[in-house]
Amino acid sequence: MSRILVVEHVPHEGLGMIAQGLSGFDLEYMRVYETGKAEVSPEGYSALIVMGGPMGVYEADIYPSINNEMELIKEALKKDVPVLGVCLGSQLLAASAGARVYKGGKKEIGWYNVSITDEGSSDRLFLGLPDEFPVFQWHGDTFDVPSNAVNLASSDLFPHQVIKVGKRAYGFQFHFEVTEKMIGEWIEINEGELKAADIDPKKIIKETPEKIEGLHRLGRAIVQRFARLID
Repeated sequence: MSRILVVEHVPHEGLGMIAQGLSGFDLEYMRVYETGKAEVSPEGYSALIVMGGPMGVYEADIYPSINNEMELIKEALKKDVPVLGVCLGSQLLAASAGARVYKGGKKEIGWYNVSITDEGSSDRLFLGLPDEFPVFQWHGDTFDVPSNAVNLASSDLFPHQVIKVGKRAYGFQFHFEVTEKMIGEWIEINEGELKAADIDPKKIIKETPEKIEGLHRLGRAIVQRFARLID
């Protein structure tokens, strides 16, 4: 059975519904919030998944594991190991491929539409999917597109939403893995952040039931297609 290394930064930002599409794989977890460090080699793994977290790529002085993770991602890119990055994971992928990661103009938290770019419409992960759809966002940082990458999706606030680096590495700024329970937990944990960003949690809670099933359909398609890239 193929082994996938899953990197988690905080307990409440796990695989969510992504795990459902990977039932045929052996998932091994590297929980840096427990160890404070990360492995730096993808040797023995058929894919790498890097999840989200509240830290910034530029905070390696506070979170030393960030440098370890970037070495891990660089090695995966060099060896053409499939990579899937979500939120912080996408920013780490961008930085590992040589791009700048930085704070955006404002925070994008809640339900927002993203649009597929021309490059995205012909990519295997999005082929045949809608040109525009609502997704769940929770981030304030953004990134430039690396020189060896293409941008596959955009939103009004943040133009770089999905990047593809090389042939089999994808970074998603938005959260397609979330469940309704996860969203409720994030709102409770990050009450102060929402208040500071002038984000209404009641609006998020109200919109979630009507939009999350569509997000899950999208997420299932993405995970199934990513799984086909894994040797």
